[in-house]
Amino acid sequence: MSEPKEAPNEDRRQFIKGASCAIGCAIGLVPMLAAVRVVLDPIGRERVGGGSFTLLANLDELQPGKPVMVPVVAEKRDKWSISESVIGAVWLIREKLDTDPANQEGSPDDANPAGDSRSPDEPAMKALPHVTAFSSVCPHLGCFVDFRENENDFYCPCHNSKFELTGKRMNDTPPRHMDELEIDTDKLRDTGEVWVKYERFKTNTSDKLPG
Repeated sequence: MSEPKEAPNEDRRQFIKGASCAIGCAIGLVPMLAAVRVVLDPIGRERVGGGSFTLLANLDELQPGKPVMVPVVAEKRDKWSISESVIGAVWLIREKLDTDPANQEGSPDDANPAGDSRSPDEPAMKALPHVTAFSSVCPHLGCFVDFRENENDFYCPCHNSKFELTGKRMNDTPPRHMDELEIDTDKLRDTGEVWVKYERFKTNTSDKLPG
């Protein structure tokens, strides 16, 4: 009379056996999935270029006295590919040539080709031969600085920061002048190419500090 009870016991043993296999497989998959994720997921290992000179324009592409905004594109790499990413923007200004004989070589005005009354520590259009580069990041709180053609100035709409085309601040909102960026003057002189060293600086400080 005990034989009919063996079938349920057998079924239960099969169920426990199958469940144990499933649990074992699941546990075994954990390190395997982790390994697969390491191989297939390159996020976190991308390298974005920055802080080096980047070709942004040619001299003949810049109209004297008119700012031109140029995006800065850096190389982004993962394990299999190379792509490009916009990391910022720069305002380029080609200086108007001074044709006044009184301001030719040997004149005191040569030290201040922008023709304003700034002190020597203020930004100036001094990147030879005739181009200046400014970061488009407002030194106040980091918003984008735009160019207003009608007003002929740089303007940040976030908190109404205003700057002359020389980069000099026009009100007390920004803590300093626009951040001037270094230009490779040798390449500019020899080839007419505008290579700019793009950098970001800390905002809301009176000093120009690396960001």
